This record gives sequence, structure tokens and C-alpha cells, in this order.
Amino acid sequence: MRFSRRIKRTRSGQFEVRLSAEEREVLRGLPSQMRDALALGKDDPAVARLNPSACLDDAEVDAEFHQMMDDDLNAGRLEALDAFEKTVDNTRLDEEEALAWMRAINDTRLLLGTRLDVSEDPGERAVGPDDPRAPGFALYDYLSLLTQELVEALGA
Repeated sequence: MRFSRRIKRTRSGQFEVRLSAEEREVLRGLPSQMRDALALGKDDPAVARLNPSACLDDAEVDAEFHQMMDDDLNAGRLEALDAFEKTVDNTRLDEEEALAWMRAINDTRLLLGTRLDVSEDPGERAVGPDDPRAPGFALYDYLSLLTQELVEALGA
């Protein structure tokens, strides 16, 4: 069986995106879900995972860091989501668009992984097809694959 990359850099420096209609349909739903999650704010542990603690041993320094940085970080996330949403049906991306895809997809993956309580041990993630979490884990794995392909394509 031959594996074909979904995203790869072309000789012109652009990025070719080969996704099925079903894959694009799944991806189209991500920006609104991510915006809804971000609206919940840092009280949601999954959203808090996106802006982790900067200083674990000094709560005051950590709070100051979050006060200074969280709004800018979240604004960058929203910009990436906007760019991703506008280009989700494109078959070619420029580098800026590919970077936005990487950020939007990876942020969504991190949020989903936190909600699913994903660990580093793949054996702990083994779920059967009847497990209600199975679709979430399948989406997590798919987003992980796309993130990896984007990182590799951007580095090529």
C-alpha cells in the first residue's frame, strides 16, 4: 500500500492540498467549534491548555504573564481560524495560509486532546468502535496527521 501525502510543498513554493470532500466537510466545522470553545475562556480546562502556565512556581508572575499575553495569543488564534476558514476549500495554499492551517488545526487538536484526556501512551488511547469517545479519538488522530504533514511540508 502506497501512502500519499495530503499536503506537500510544490516546486513553486506553494502547498498542494489533496483532501477528499468528506475530509473538507469535517474541517469546515472546526473553526466555529473552536470559536465557541475560546468564548468559554480560561475557566474551561481545555481552553486553558492552549495558554499553559509560564511560571509554575510563582502564581503572581504567571497571572501577570497571562494578563499581558492571553488576549494577543487568542487574537492570533482567531486570525488563524479566519484564514483557515477562508481557504479550507483551496487546493493550493501559500506559506502564510499553510501556517494558518497548521496553527488552527493544531490548536483544535490540543483542545480536543485535553477534552479526551489524551495521554502520551498510545496504549491508553485504545478504544473500541462502540466507545462513545471513538469518533473524538479518530478526529484527534486525523488532526495529528494533518499537523505532522503541515510541519513536514513547511520544513521542506
